[in-house]
Amino acid sequence: MPDVIIKNRRFYNPVDFVFKKLGGTWKIPVLWRLRNKTRRYTELQQDIAHISQKMLTQTLRELEAEGFVSKKVFAEVPPRTEYSLTPKGEKAMEVITYLRNYGLQLMKDEGIDYDAMIKAEKKNTVKK
Repeated sequence: MPDVIIKNRRFYNPVDFVFKKLGGTWKIPVLWRLRNKTRRYTELQQDIAHISQKMLTQTLRELEAEGFVSKKVFAEVPPRTEYSLTPKGEKAMEVITYLRNYGLQLMKDEGIDYDAMIKAEKKNTVKK
């Protein structure tokens, strides 16, 4: 396959292209949380453990610039900003869902009980 250079970035194949668009630590978790509903910035921040304000802001800007997420700002006091998936983002969710399901299967094959881990984490969170 020939290399493709777009905006001074080299892509070795179409899969590499997708992973560079959706890759990184935070893009997929943000998109995942937007899959079913529009969310406010603070909702995303509260729902994604360990993400800093800086990284959430940067990730949302990148996803918006790439056309995966739309941003709607309401002229209110205090200001309200909502994020939702675009049709391009909804299409990406098909791939992300497939990868997630494949990951769950690989974990199961390795003897990892992901559902039990999630339940234990929720139980520990409730106790705090």
